[in-house]
Amino acid sequence: MTDDRRSAPPAPSAAAFPAAPTQAVVLAGGQGSRLRPYTDDRPKPMVEIPGTGVPIIGHQLAWLASEGVTDAVVSCGHLAEVLQEWLAGARLPLRVTTVVEEEPLGRGGGLKYAARHLPHPAEAWYATNGDIWTRFSLREMAAFHAERDAVATLALARPRIPWGVVETNEFGQVLDFIEAPPSPYPVNAGVYVFSAEFTALLPDLGDHERTTFPRLARERRLAGFPLPQGAYWRAIDTAKDLTEAARELAAQKAL
Repeated sequence: MTDDRRSAPPAPSAAAFPAAPTQAVVLAGGQGSRLRPYTDDRPKPMVEIPGTGVPIIGHQLAWLASEGVTDAVVSCGHLAEVLQEWLAGARLPLRVTTVVEEEPLGRGGGLKYAARHLPHPAEAWYATNGDIWTRFSLREMAAFHAERDAVATLALARPRIPWGVVETNEFGQVLDFIEAPPSPYPVNAGVYVFSAEFTALLPDLGDHERTTFPRLARERRLAGFPLPQGAYWRAIDTAKDLTEAARELAAQKAL
């Protein structure tokens, strides 16, 4: 009797795909109104994570450099001169160019304007929101993007719900109380891989999440990369987020 079973082909490795991007855009123009008073005299990405002595953007640039990025374009807005001054005086692990919108272009328009200043317009690029503090393999995300032949890939996170939840059975009986469980739905983690052609698809003015992304989704050219199990991710939106980030950092150091 012959065995007709066929073993599954090995999963393609990152080395099987084109080289991961070496350029990135950091969107650092937000006002950070929910982080006041920290943002009264500085833009949101310049707020320091307590206990580190380094602003959010410093952590981001170090992470990008560790993932092979050599050039970053930082899109500034609110209190741009504060961010530019810090970048000019900091010892950075990669080359940084700053751009400032002369007038508000919207999220998509601002992203397109910044992307036009990348050193290699015919190559793929990363982008990240300026208020994200995370660590995971961008090279794995780039391989995921290439494997699916996507035009754009967004990282997906499952942040913890800030409330306790109640688990019940089909009879309505309470089974358990679960404190701050992970969200059952993934959210846009604010980190992206874009193919070179993506730049031309962005609006000159407006929001790409209402135009370009839905179009690519309909065409099945938009991919979602789930953050690996255990990967650290946090959006720094409020003073509570800063406190939680400091607490989590201290817990990691204690391990």
